[in-house]
Amino acid sequence: MTDNNTLFRGLMQKPYEPTFVPKGDGKLYYDLPDAYLTDKYRPFGPAIQNRFGTNAETRVPFPNISAPNLSFADVVSRRGVFSVFNGGHRRAAGQLVQLFLDQPDPTSLGAMAAYVRDRVNAPLFQYALSIALIHRDDTRDVEIPTFLELFPDRFVDPGVFPQLREEGNLLDRGNRRAVDLPANYTASDRIEEQKVAYWREDIGLSLHHWHWHLVYPATGPDRVVRKDRRGELFYHMHQQTIARYNIERFANGLPRTRSFSQLREPIPEAYFPKIIRSSDGRAYSCRYPNQLMSDVNRVEDESTIKLADMDVWIKRIFEAIDSGVAQSANGERVPLDNDKGIDLLGDIVEASTLSINFNYYGDYHQNGHVMLGYIHDPDNSYLEGVGVMGDLTTTMRDPLFYRWHQHIDDIFLRHKQRLPAYTASDLSFNDITVNSFDVQLNKANAPKNVLLTFWQRSQFDLGTGLDFVPEGNLFVTFTHIQHAPFSYRIEANNRSSTARRGTVRLFLGPKVNDRGQTLPFRDQRRHMVELDKFTADLRPGRNSIVRRSDASNLTIPYERTFRNIAASSSPGTEVFQFCNCGWPSHMLLPKGSPSGLEYDFYVLISDYNRDRVEEFNENDTCNDAHMFCGLRDRRFPDARSMGYPFDRFTPNSVGSLQDFIRPYGNMAVTPVSIRFTNTVIART
Repeated sequence: MTDNNTLFRGLMQKPYEPTFVPKGDGKLYYDLPDAYLTDKYRPFGPAIQNRFGTNAETRVPFPNISAPNLSFADVVSRRGVFSVFNGGHRRAAGQLVQLFLDQPDPTSLGAMAAYVRDRVNAPLFQYALSIALIHRDDTRDVEIPTFLELFPDRFVDPGVFPQLREEGNLLDRGNRRAVDLPANYTASDRIEEQKVAYWREDIGLSLHHWHWHLVYPATGPDRVVRKDRRGELFYHMHQQTIARYNIERFANGLPRTRSFSQLREPIPEAYFPKIIRSSDGRAYSCRYPNQLMSDVNRVEDESTIKLADMDVWIKRIFEAIDSGVAQSANGERVPLDNDKGIDLLGDIVEASTLSINFNYYGDYHQNGHVMLGYIHDPDNSYLEGVGVMGDLTTTMRDPLFYRWHQHIDDIFLRHKQRLPAYTASDLSFNDITVNSFDVQLNKANAPKNVLLTFWQRSQFDLGTGLDFVPEGNLFVTFTHIQHAPFSYRIEANNRSSTARRGTVRLFLGPKVNDRGQTLPFRDQRRHMVELDKFTADLRPGRNSIVRRSDASNLTIPYERTFRNIAASSSPGTEVFQFCNCGWPSHMLLPKGSPSGLEYDFYVLISDYNRDRVEEFNENDTCNDAHMFCGLRDRRFPDARSMGYPFDRFTPNSVGSLQDFIRPYGNMAVTPVSIRFTNTVIART
């Protein structure tokens, strides 16, 4: 009997090669009945069997099945441009997810997926099957490849593909050399925004965003969309991303990204992505300087959006925020000015199918992506596809993503400022004090509170994502930011006579802006980013807490961000599902500066009895990175508001971070210098 990983692995590889072509380095062959073949290949069924089915080590037979009605998927052609932001495409994906969830067992699911695979749009298929595999109990151990493995064209300079094909066609596997990906190839240094292109265009960042939306899809069957505090997680994950981006801008002499809230303003930022779609060989469309948003009327893509509708939706959202009451679809008045309001608002703004009144509050966030993604051809006069802003897998590469999401974050801020400031009871932890707090590199005699960043060169095998090329490895090397591993060292005192349990919350915040001016606390607070959160048992008396940076519950290690399923399919390897949703570990710290840029590192130990939702083991394989990704089939493991204690306004008397912590012994701040070395170090 074929195991689940073998059953599904080939279906997820080389997405545009027909299913009957052997997968898994030529070792895996799907034995398809003629009914599975598309009209194009069915007349050649016996010849296909003879040509492709003879040498494979593993043959997976499929039974005849009743053909499903796939007409709902006609909204996007087999090689068309699929976009999760497009409402019609999302609905089609939801129906396909439901079809996959309805299959009674993995064998039936494999058969249905094999039948569907060559009949629908390839990214639509990968998206829907990935979501179904993640959310079925009987396939939770299936290893799902990253989008980099499936569609490397979304992330890689197209100039490397001819070189990879040359290597693959002319050299045996053992003699093939890695091809270097150029860094910062989308614009020259004359463009100011290019100073942070290394961050925006980091492959791991886009993979994180794609996988988060697999775990938290906005549309689909209720069982995959409805998760604990889903709307709040949408707010929090994106808020933290924008804060990190702004911190990176400050380090590179750029001001905070400007909110794109005036939809009729010219957009000065151009973007020329220089990436292609393997589906049709076309490049992602560019955006020229000072282009304007306009009504989108692309009937062929089921995209018809008016700026006037966007105006109405945001006006209604602001009315709900300012009144503290939202209107549900059945006319009920739902209060927002409480701890659950941010969760409701997140689903309204995104907008997911959990929105309490989708028809009234509309589809503001996602339609914004669509309108910006079609800004170059809003009525399809030139038959151009969507730009990177309209594609979930590429949108974070564009400077405009951060301007749009700065606006989205400002909407949530408008709500948060209505909530009362945290009280002393909310922030204190009786009998617990932090006596000292430092960070230190994990090497002997390293100075305290000095951290290092540098460039790192890594490799990845793109062989499983390139269609119609010889089997075997096709490696590329790419350069990304990295930091030297370090540890947090906390000395805490428990003045009580009994053991206590606390939640250790670690943050980083910028001290100065792009001009070197000290940030007032009202601005610094918005840019405090989480580094880690974990529980600690505190014995009476002194307690020494040492926490390694690579143990963070925010991040996943490089090996999981850039895992290669084809190369890691041996028994016992960690599965890629919730377990591998998380912020890329190599992007935990900002770049800093060559002379050392100072940041405030902050620690708060809060009372676990007030934080606890339900017990869980932080050391379980799939509990890592829960700060952005939650826990599978469990409630979010922190009763506090996401971003606590920096998610709410503070009294005017609090002018600095030192003012904020002064009344509380369970908090501490230490200045840490982050030094960047402009050196490239190869990953070992």
